[in-house]
Amino acid sequence: MKHPVQRLSLAFLVLAAVVVAFATGTAVVSTRADNSVSDTISAVQADPAPAPTYTTDNERLLNSLYESVAPSVVLIHVSVETPSASGGATGSGFVYDLSGNIVTNNHVVNGATDIAVNFYDGRIVRGEIVGVDPDSDLAVIHVDDVPVEALHPLPLADADSLFVGQEVFALGAPFNQAWTMTTGIVSALDRSIQGLTAFSIGSAIQTDAAINPGNSGGPLMNLQGEVVGVNSQIMSRSNSSSGVGFAIPSSLVSRVAQALIADGRVDYSYLGLSGTNISLGLIEALNLPNTTQGVVVSSVENGSPAAIGGLQNPSGTQNRLDSIDIITSVDGLEVSGMPDLIAYLASSTRPGQTINLSVLRDGQTINLPITLSARPR
Repeated sequence: MKHPVQRLSLAFLVLAAVVVAFATGTAVVSTRADNSVSDTISAVQADPAPAPTYTTDNERLLNSLYESVAPSVVLIHVSVETPSASGGATGSGFVYDLSGNIVTNNHVVNGATDIAVNFYDGRIVRGEIVGVDPDSDLAVIHVDDVPVEALHPLPLADADSLFVGQEVFALGAPFNQAWTMTTGIVSALDRSIQGLTAFSIGSAIQTDAAINPGNSGGPLMNLQGEVVGVNSQIMSRSNSSSGVGFAIPSSLVSRVAQALIADGRVDYSYLGLSGTNISLGLIEALNLPNTTQGVVVSSVENGSPAAIGGLQNPSGTQNRLDSIDIITSVDGLEVSGMPDLIAYLASSTRPGQTINLSVLRDGQTINLPITLSARPR
């Protein structure tokens, strides 16, 4: 049974005095009218809060992280106009650089007619879209009229340093509750999740830190105050945080943000195949070692780089498989399955680049150099 995947922006449509939350993407979330978005957000209190009394070192650390990171996180209000109605959406984001660029999710801002960006110090400024990338569900917006001393960019972590069990925290605006901190761990790595197009996002981070609609575009961070990923979606039966959360990895965030700022678009490499992971049935049918891992090529698109480079479609029948290609490594790096290949192509290659695939075919390992093209739009 498939689980619904929910984008995490919180949205509302005004129709006959009924307020309904929606997110651009694959799922819909309802909210009560009395939870509608207010026009202004202020994090500044009239009187200074009393100094906290810590009972553990971990409390002290988390509070210190919150105080240092919160000024870098923003609340994003988006207005959307359609021929039949007007409405809006709420999401999160974080300051990327001192030029006023802010990273968020594509599904938070795509199609927006107006963007209001709320900062932790209470200021509200207008945002303009620099570029959106549906393939990664990432976007960059820009703000003017913010002094450089009010901009606090967050550093991106080295994605290769992540490990399962690592403590992380999320900061964003679940259900429009701005600057909310939740904690958890990295539950799994190298997940493959669906973007806003037909292409998947590789190396996604799975976390049990509570994320909800409105967390979209906010950072998932390590305890060094570095962004490990951008919270993007949850897989849930209840449309809430009682599900599995996913964040887009920092390696892809870095590449996409740089490309959007420089060119307003991202060009991805295209191989032109579909594949699956190795199954026990295939191991038994081909008499392979039961430790064999790789990408089982299930189909190769005609005229694609994969076809031109020599990858083949499976041959034989359902009951008797004559031949099948299994990609075991790319440029010398072993791949355990399709998510590894997707992640490598997205983060480490560019159109026009030649990669070398090690392919297991008919019991022999062959090397296939393949020149990548640009991903179709």
